[in-house]
Amino acid sequence: MMRRRTTLLTGCTALALTFGATACGSSDPVSAGGGDKALGGQTVTVAGVWSGSEQKNFQKVLDAFAEKTGAKTQFVSTGDNVSTVVGSKIEGGNAPDVVMVPQVGVLQQFAENGWLKQLSGTTEKAVDTNFAPVWKTYGSVDGTLYGLYFKAAHKSTVWYSPDAFTQAGVEPPTTYDDLLKAGHTVSDSGLAAFSVAGQDGWTLTDWFENIYLSQAGPEKYDALATHELKWTDPSVVEALTTLGKLFKDKQLLAGGQNGALNTDFPGSVEKVFGPKPEAGMVYEGDFVAGVAKDQFGKSIGEDANFFPFPAVGAGEAPVVSGGDAAVVLKDGKNTKAGMALLEYLATPEAAAVWAGAGGFLSPNTKLDLASYGDDVTRATAKSLIDAGDSVRFDMSDQAPAAFGGTKGAGEWKLLQDFLRDPSDPKATAAALEAAAAKAYKG
Repeated sequence: MMRRRTTLLTGCTALALTFGATACGSSDPVSAGGGDKALGGQTVTVAGVWSGSEQKNFQKVLDAFAEKTGAKTQFVSTGDNVSTVVGSKIEGGNAPDVVMVPQVGVLQQFAENGWLKQLSGTTEKAVDTNFAPVWKTYGSVDGTLYGLYFKAAHKSTVWYSPDAFTQAGVEPPTTYDDLLKAGHTVSDSGLAAFSVAGQDGWTLTDWFENIYLSQAGPEKYDALATHELKWTDPSVVEALTTLGKLFKDKQLLAGGQNGALNTDFPGSVEKVFGPKPEAGMVYEGDFVAGVAKDQFGKSIGEDANFFPFPAVGAGEAPVVSGGDAAVVLKDGKNTKAGMALLEYLATPEAAAVWAGAGGFLSPNTKLDLASYGDDVTRATAKSLIDAGDSVRFDMSDQAPAAFGGTKGAGEWKLLQDFLRDPSDPKATAAALEAAAAKAYKG
């Protein structure tokens, strides 16, 4: 497919529009510019999926940008279906200037539709300097940078109750086999090992991806993510077999398979950290900490802690990530100010604002870890940064939404079916390949 290109707004030109010509020679242009209010009277509209505390904390970042530049900001929450909402706004002549895109596949779709402006030279330089190269890769389409990853998720963290581990006499495991052994020991002490959020199919894709990345390795992971490798490949069957050992073990799952299928993500956290614990561990991303803290009053590091998702077999411990990329729409009413916002978001200064508020990880390597509010978040952030280019983006987020991101369809549904009956990994792999082939062809 022919993909449209846009003219590059040079770093100095974009910077001058935003912070004044004197900033053009600065090595840290956004920080150097503060206080001249060059965008006074202009409004930047930003659309994204965030609501609640995430929207509130991102607003603090926007407020810091406004204080620095004089611009006004307006945030519009899109709900989960970013593509549909943004498309309708473009058609209606009411496009936002900036969109926070939560999936690589959606960013690619926006670029292919010709909706996006190439990011400025200033932003690209900041990405080259401040981020591991993998983040530039995920923000680019055909070698052109369209997306800046501002917020990241670390999806290779297993959260546990220290009290449950103490009672069972177990330590955080470092291999997958030891993880299952520790789970049985926890179960013998009176709690189920794992609370699994099978009602939300996306959590099951994350289970699979961590196992697959560790067991099959990054090259096959990348090939499967782009459907260059078929889901019927033996490596997929092997990973499903490994996952199936957990799913079919009623001693390990809180409520068994039916209980897992009737548990959503917040419920899975509640079963470990709520007032009536049913399990000792819950696997999901760093955002588990926010739920444990905000909804159940847990002290992170004392009442709730994590260990890295352990290595499977002879593989390396996986680091799977997700994230939200800022993009600038061509049809926005104030794209120059939108581009200036991205130049600000590329700085450690902007990341520090949300880091201090909590519920946030940044892939910006120049962000001082002291900016985070607690030791556990610092450890999670350090793990993500230290992984460098070995980080792999959530595979389902790279796929067409029909396969990797639709409730009751594609990968979500088929892995729920596998949780219900994990007896035939080959049949599940075949069903996944049929769904993937249809979605990628479409």
